[in-house]
Amino acid sequence: MVTGSPHVYSKSNFDVVNINTSNKIKRFTQNGQIQIFQSSYRGSYSSIIRDSLRNAALGRKVLLIQFMRGGVKQGIDHAVKLCGNLTWVRSSHSFDQYNSEAIENNKNLKKSIHESIFELWNFCKKELQSGEYEQMILDEIFLAVDMKIIDKDDLISTLENRFISGDVILTGTDIPKDLLLMANQITELRS
Repeated sequence: MVTGSPHVYSKSNFDVVNINTSNKIKRFTQNGQIQIFQSSYRGSYSSIIRDSLRNAALGRKVLLIQFMRGGVKQGIDHAVKLCGNLTWVRSSHSFDQYNSEAIENNKNLKKSIHESIFELWNFCKKELQSGEYEQMILDEIFLAVDMKIIDKDDLISTLENRFISGDVILTGTDIPKDLLLMANQITELRS
């Protein structure tokens, strides 16, 4: 099921906002769309990753951030570059690298994973303001919000004040209603 806003925005579209009571008007260009992909289970977003690779091969600058996935020598300092235009960043420590029982029994490990995901979020916030990328994918960000690693209000504020001219794609399972209301397009992936 795909639902979306009836509004179509282009780079030439301007929104008009009254700044104060002295009738001054400020114009600014549209920031691109917020797209949400939701699924009832994790790991269902391979099509989004495939599309990000295709977009990069077509010349768009793409940033793919996987909050809840990690790997050997990953993290902000070890981003993977593909097709010259896709920057793929994973958490330096993540839940999928360890046994869940080991994480629960080791408070230092759990803290390290949370700090790594939060560091990735701070990096993501800077990139949303930089305007460098034409598309950003924030994979499983809603799980990080649900686990209280990333503050929901901080996410909303960051998305409202982003500078990216392209699309921001967010994925996850349990999506807060406030964020659903912000979306230009919501896609529900079913098995």
